[in-house]
Amino acid sequence: MTDVVVLRTGTHGLAVDEYADALRDRLPTRDVAVARTPAAERDLVADASVVTGAAIDRDLLDAARNLDVFACAYAGYDHLPMDRLRERGVAVTNAAGIHAPSIAEQVLGSVLTFARNLHEGWRRQQRREYRHYQAHELGGSTVTVVGLGAIGHAVVDRLQGFDVDTIGVRYTPSKGGPTDEVIGFDDAAVHDALARTDYLVLATPLTDTTRGLIDAAAFDTLPPESVLVNVARGGVVDTDALVTAIRRQSIRGAALDVTNPEPLPEDHPLWNFENVLLTPHNAGHTPDYWPRLADIVAENLSRLDAGDSLENRVD
Repeated sequence: MTDVVVLRTGTHGLAVDEYADALRDRLPTRDVAVARTPAAERDLVADASVVTGAAIDRDLLDAARNLDVFACAYAGYDHLPMDRLRERGVAVTNAAGIHAPSIAEQVLGSVLTFARNLHEGWRRQQRREYRHYQAHELGGSTVTVVGLGAIGHAVVDRLQGFDVDTIGVRYTPSKGGPTDEVIGFDDAAVHDALARTDYLVLATPLTDTTRGLIDAAAFDTLPPESVLVNVARGGVVDTDALVTAIRRQSIRGAALDVTNPEPLPEDHPLWNFENVLLTPHNAGHTPDYWPRLADIVAENLSRLDAGDSLENRVD
């Protein structure tokens, strides 16, 4: 009987063999197998108690007769057949938190790029044009972080020492947070924060509350010197409203690791703006991805044996 099955589809271009090796290092007494073909997946999951990977469909789930836990390799889990998993009594965990250091570093890089106008320096270098340009300082700015989970906390931690004011937006503001001020998703409170914002960092899950949160009204409220940094989901921003805001110079620019639609079509206008930085949903990439996920899965096997609650459980 196989204890842990690693499905064949990886993430961020990382080989699943490395994931399996990381699990074996942490679970020397367990049988960890890698499924390399669809047929092997069906065979191996039949008796496995734990299956881990990017996704599991209904057919594969039905083949997993003894499954106790599906450990999703992503932080997001809206692509999973959650209703069916609940019906089967399968616990679902995710990879929340393992992306936080790399995503926070990307946020800080994006903020500093716009603070010092490094993208303009890069363009002038490409043209071999040695000519001065205006820049800004990050100190004294207000950074609003929407979402105070692991990523939001890591962003705020990395802003320490830059002499900025911070506002955090979360579902339950009574919980507080690492920011100077914490508010909820009340429309008036959000717009009051946006009006004071120099850098708007989106690090929230996509939910009914956050879908389209940054819409035309939000762009009207944001100051024209503000910068949007989105490492959440593309759907948190109204893309058409963003394009309009960029064209009208209603904001200074945007750094987008996620877009809606995604991938961005080749003819989309966002490709053409000099004050928009685009990366291909890459902020979560880190060479430590598999080791961090393996830590969670290994810990949860011990908790499963002990009958304790699982880390990162989402169902």
